[in-house]
Amino acid sequence: MPYPDVMRELGRILCPLDLSKTSDHVVQHAVQFGRWYRAPITALHICNPIVIPSTDFTVVGAPTVPILTDDDINEIRQKVQTLFDSAGSSPLDVIVESGHPAKRIVEIAAALPAGLIVMGTHGATGFQHLILGSVAEKVLRQATCPVLTVPPRVHTTPSLPFTRILCPVDFSESARAALEFAVSLSQESSASLTILYVLEWSSEELSPFTAEYRHEVEQRVAVKLAELGAGFEQRASRPVIRVTRGKAYREILAAASEESSDLIVIGVHGRNPLDLMLFGSTTNQVVRRATCPVLTVRH
Repeated sequence: MPYPDVMRELGRILCPLDLSKTSDHVVQHAVQFGRWYRAPITALHICNPIVIPSTDFTVVGAPTVPILTDDDINEIRQKVQTLFDSAGSSPLDVIVESGHPAKRIVEIAAALPAGLIVMGTHGATGFQHLILGSVAEKVLRQATCPVLTVPPRVHTTPSLPFTRILCPVDFSESARAALEFAVSLSQESSASLTILYVLEWSSEELSPFTAEYRHEVEQRVAVKLAELGAGFEQRASRPVIRVTRGKAYREILAAASEESSDLIVIGVHGRNPLDLMLFGSTTNQVVRRATCPVLTVRH
């Protein structure tokens, strides 16, 4: 599977913003991707529905979509424009709407259509660090295009342009699509690339039969990884191929920490109801716990 030096076509980037103090960090990433891939950017701000309490305490107040005046819209547009001006770029378009954020983000991404969504996550420490945020999580489950989730600056360790990219693989079609994107990004940012394969063997599996089976599987993995590496023979800078053993998400996060990765690029499996509900246990844990941006790619 060769990976020649070619320009990846992204199309349009959709950048949802909640105009919190972390929005500037998200904008910087969207602008950088836009520069690399000459992709126009659509900035999006969705005003959340608000709950109007009922005077009858036996009735739960229903969410009400706020009505935006022209002054409200112009003020939001100005705030968005200031963020992009500070990052040295301007979005081609700014959309300001009222509604349910996750639903509208997914709908607008499909309508544009967007080749990439760049958005922030919430939570930095303690229990909140494990809460991805309902909007980001719903978008990750439902969007059909790649999604770059950017942690708050206070909790992140990346640099722009990226210098060290980590791409976990499992030989699925989604993993191959993720690797293609990772290769393209390593070219655009002149970053080193590490391809990681995790063997999820339990330490309790010690029977002779299991050991023989394990050896056979490891040999097959070695052959596939060698074939994968052969696709880079014509490249001046070949990726490092790394194999570890353990729980997949823990090994991915450990490798990202050890290598001070600026970005993790990972494939997301399937879109059937169970996949959407679980959002891929490994990917879900990586996105929630990573201290660097994570780019999720569906096939």
